[in-house]
Amino acid sequence: MADPAARRLWQHCRRIADAVALPDPFDAAVFVAGLGAARGRPVELLPLRGRHDLPCGLLVTTERADYIAYSADTAPLHRQHILLHEAAHLLCGHRAAGGADLAAASTLLPHLDPTLVRRVLGRTVYTDPQEREAELVASLILTRVTRRARRRGQTPTGELRSIFEPGSPPETPGAPA
Repeated sequence: MADPAARRLWQHCRRIADAVALPDPFDAAVFVAGLGAARGRPVELLPLRGRHDLPCGLLVTTERADYIAYSADTAPLHRQHILLHEAAHLLCGHRAAGGADLAAASTLLPHLDPTLVRRVLGRTVYTDPQEREAELVASLILTRVTRRARRRGQTPTGELRSIFEPGSPPETPGAPA
């Protein structure tokens, strides 16, 4: 990696990803719940279906809690990565983006009072520095999970089977495999 800025980003994200505790066996929903507990505020997962015109993931922060809205009708591995990407925004301490994300939050989460929303981050533009950082942290966490599973001679995630086997029912994060 010749670019010093890219090298610094990689090292920074690596420190963040290496510092977090991973549940064993790994489950993204359990990881997110543990992150909420460690931060002292709940992180609620909100599965959404049939919203292909909106971001596949969205982090909304209110006075009371953080909410991760995610596409529930996608492949299990993609769903897991979405959850980790949005959790990475929390780990990195990212701040709110523009009004488009607030509009998406209002559409996806109409039960939230817009005046109480403090931060909205949506997964739409990967050229944004916060999005790149969250994507890299999520990928590095998944790399840790994969390495740990391979050392044990296991499939990297219990969800991989359902991605490749035709007719496998979609899994819900946190549900037993």
